[in-house]
Amino acid sequence: MINYRVDDLDKLLEHFKQEGITVPGNIQSFEYRRFLHIMDNEGRRIEL
Repeated sequence: MINYRVDDLDKLLEHFKQEGITVPGNIQSFEYRRFLHIMDNEGRRIEL
């Protein structure tokens, strides 16, 4: 898995949806951080 930190997860999620990127779930919120997973074209999971 590849993990990236981003500044605005909500805005990035909307962009991914507009571009047709596979988003297998919703943003997960924890006390210490929020996470979102997407899939690349080769089926690798990317964590944001």
